[in-house]
Amino acid sequence: MEHRLSPDIPKYQAWRRRMVTQLRAEGIHDESLLAAMEKIPRHWFWNDTLLDNLIYDINTAIQIDCGQTLSKPITVARQTQLLNLQPMLSVLEVGTGSGYQTAVLCEMGARVFTVERQNDLFVRTKSLLATLHYTARCYLGDCSRGLPEMRGYMFDRVLVTCGATEVPPVLMSLLKVGGIMVIPVENASASATGASQKMLRIFKDGESPEQWRTEECGDAYFVPMLKGRQF
Repeated sequence: MEHRLSPDIPKYQAWRRRMVTQLRAEGIHDESLLAAMEKIPRHWFWNDTLLDNLIYDINTAIQIDCGQTLSKPITVARQTQLLNLQPMLSVLEVGTGSGYQTAVLCEMGARVFTVERQNDLFVRTKSLLATLHYTARCYLGDCSRGLPEMRGYMFDRVLVTCGATEVPPVLMSLLKVGGIMVIPVENASASATGASQKMLRIFKDGESPEQWRTEECGDAYFVPMLKGRQF
């Protein structure tokens, strides 16, 4: 698939610098993350000139194909910062979507394995990431039964970009001891708070669930996690 990318003109570069300034003001302090987000032309991941003034708004999510969204920059930044990411760590990303989050992880030096259940998005995004020379390994599926293509492989980090009803045990089984999972999970008290999900950071300090530590890291608003491939 050929991708015709819009030129990264000074307007977009200025908007990225402004975006990073605003992210710093919101408490994003990981300099590797900020550098990645300043470098990556976000508009390449959803090339719609009618929306280009919104692509770099830190509080705007953009609707893309298959009922999915290009997450808000502030959401990408907060989720990624929670990973405590270091170069060469392996990251399983559940929900490739547009590929923007994938690109951010790659720019930060992670070894990224990313899974998308929507075939149309999978085909488009895998090709786009290759065009941009990102070496993420892309899979079509949903991880509900693990990742058959990577059977036996364990990950340093798991990042979930869709809302789960609970923490999926199969994903925890793919996380190394000492690893971190960041996942939005259905909020039991949503009626009281108005937020449908909570962002959780889970530290896998041992094999037993009694050894896992969970932090609530604010409200979250993600499309739901679904099972099965979509062709």
